[in-house]
Amino acid sequence: MNKQRIDRITENMKKAGLEQIIVSSTASLYYLTGYWVEPHERMIALYLDTSSRAILFGNEIFGLNSSPDLPLICHRDSDNPVKDLAEAVRPGELGIDKFWYSKFLIGLMKLRNDIVPVQGSGPVDLARQMKDSDEIKLMRNNSRINDQVMGVIIDMLQEDVAENYLASEVNKHFLQKGADCEGAQLVCFGANGADPHHNSDSTVLKAGDSVIFDIFTPINRYWCDMTRTVFYKTVTEEQRQVYELVKLANETAISRIKPGVLISEIDKTAREIITQGGYGEYFTHRLGHGIGLECHEPPDVSLASDIPLEVGMIFSVEPGIYLPGKFGVRIEDLVLVTEEGCEVLNQYPKELQVVG
Repeated sequence: MNKQRIDRITENMKKAGLEQIIVSSTASLYYLTGYWVEPHERMIALYLDTSSRAILFGNEIFGLNSSPDLPLICHRDSDNPVKDLAEAVRPGELGIDKFWYSKFLIGLMKLRNDIVPVQGSGPVDLARQMKDSDEIKLMRNNSRINDQVMGVIIDMLQEDVAENYLASEVNKHFLQKGADCEGAQLVCFGANGADPHHNSDSTVLKAGDSVIFDIFTPINRYWCDMTRTVFYKTVTEEQRQVYELVKLANETAISRIKPGVLISEIDKTAREIITQGGYGEYFTHRLGHGIGLECHEPPDVSLASDIPLEVGMIFSVEPGIYLPGKFGVRIEDLVLVTEEGCEVLNQYPKELQVVG
């Protein structure tokens, strides 16, 4: 168990008025215990209370071990998985992980009609969104790797190459540099770039296309994520204008980042620039998302997020403009909030590039 992280979570529980919670998400369990378990349809659950009492419940096939600070109670496939958990929880409110399957919650409520399930992910989410020194070191390193892969893949642009071929090359280079697994890399040519989450397909590159590379992967469990847009052989005046507007929105939003500023103000800053440039209706998503053990995690970087920035937060800043049937532009960096402002983790250039 990571005592410092447990202490932060129990303090958050006290502030939220929660005396006990269940943690079940794979990433959050790893954050606290060092165990990475993909339970699929089986149950794993960490019980925590405000005295820092912790008990791990899991299927025996997970191969976990008991320890003095984290007793383990195992069940088999033939057992009721929530039976032992039902005996451990106390009456009253019980914070439930937002990712816990309803079948386990319903089973627990059948055995314990004296508990009141409430949303219980907040204390863990608040702790995880402030990265510690070990996490920051990993994410700096992973962003450096992302910079390297971006450079390699942009150099591979040539006429008639397919999106899905380049996506596979991104994965190959990430794996060579230590990535945990392949990812669904986004490579978007021309009009496909007007879909913010276009799935790379057999579309081939042609002169005049914009090219969006949104590449990401976990390395040592922590994610990197970056987007760059370049142009193949030629760039039109409209493409240039849109690119420079997105770049200005990205850089201006980053310049506003410092502790105490509301997250919504960062989104608003970028959105106002794009709106004033005449393309507001084509910026169709939030400015960004937190990142760490999951590619998308708190904090939400949007107009709806009226919480102040704090030292240790890491999130994306990724404004975009998407013109249906024509092209799209997105520029994304990961930033770390520091005492003085922020540190941009990605160093791959953002100056407009015409390749080929």
